[in-house]
Amino acid sequence: MSVSTSDYKYQLVTRKIGLWLFILSESMIFIALLFTRFVMQGVNRPEELNQELGLGITLLLLISSFTANRAEVLISRGDQRGFLRNLGITIILGLAFLLIVVLIEWPEARHFAPISTGYGTLFYVITGMHAFHVLTGLIVLGIAFVQGKQGRYSAEDYWGAQGGIIYWHFVDVVWVFVYPILYLMGP
Repeated sequence: MSVSTSDYKYQLVTRKIGLWLFILSESMIFIALLFTRFVMQGVNRPEELNQELGLGITLLLLISSFTANRAEVLISRGDQRGFLRNLGITIILGLAFLLIVVLIEWPEARHFAPISTGYGTLFYVITGMHAFHVLTGLIVLGIAFVQGKQGRYSAEDYWGAQGGIIYWHFVDVVWVFVYPILYLMGP
């Protein structure tokens, strides 16, 4: 059973509205968490927080946003190989971010920001919530990558990839606020 052009356009608009409403609701969670940081801790943060590591992982996400955008542009032009290459790079950068946070940053932060302190609690909750969103974004991008390899996207129909990439940009934008609020504000 084929879908008519008008039905497809209606479904596409509905999907886009649904995605933006989801992103708006997720934004409210992060806004609440970031405001809680100021209510509980003001602008104080541990001096031992690894600024270089924070900057490094921030750069990974910013570059991943560039490659995700590049992937979307390329699939909109029908360039399957370029799409897959850039989406693959995005996934690798996102995975590197996630592994560095979980395997390096969290164990390191445990020494100067234990979870039993106000800052430690906020640090792990905020970065943990963000890490969860990175993980879900990686899963969505991974599905888009597999579907791209199967030839499911064309210049005319690439919503599955586009929706995942929009979500990835949301995850990156959230970190653009998390990074200065957790890492840069304070002594």
